[in-house]
Amino acid sequence: MKRSLRLLAVITVFFAASRYSAAQSSPAVEFNAANSAPRSVEDLTSQSVPRDYAFAWQNMEQALEENRPGLLDAYFTGFAKTSLQQSIKQQAQTGLHVRYTDHGHKLNVLFYSPNGDLMQIEDDAQLEMQVLDGSKVIQSQPLHVRYMVLMTPGADRWMVRDLESTVASPSGE
Repeated sequence: MKRSLRLLAVITVFFAASRYSAAQSSPAVEFNAANSAPRSVEDLTSQSVPRDYAFAWQNMEQALEENRPGLLDAYFTGFAKTSLQQSIKQQAQTGLHVRYTDHGHKLNVLFYSPNGDLMQIEDDAQLEMQVLDGSKVIQSQPLHVRYMVLMTPGADRWMVRDLESTVASPSGE
């Protein structure tokens, strides 16, 4: 009987974790390092950069939606982190917040430093942005945004150091 209860508890935790994981799924990220210069991107790096970039976006979206700047700590540093913290502070003061629905990113590596401590990436992102006042959506718009991204390696992950939008247009244009 005890063994059956333990098994039932493990199954329940597994399904609860699966539902949570699906709700918190990372955005789709395509990664192209064919044009990186002056150095080629290693196999392990070509796996970790898109994974960590997806986690960074997931954390950023949650931080903006919930006005919780501490969520940025894991995947943001430098100017990107400072800028996003300021955005969260401003939206908290106005009582509004932003919700992004992420429809994916296409990353193209433009530069990978010779010593491997900096990567410049162009991100072609498809997003939906909603501005909310409490739980009421006051504006919703699909967007096609291009970002210039600087990423640097941390102790065990790649971190977004700078994230600048270069072009934003309503989706479909």
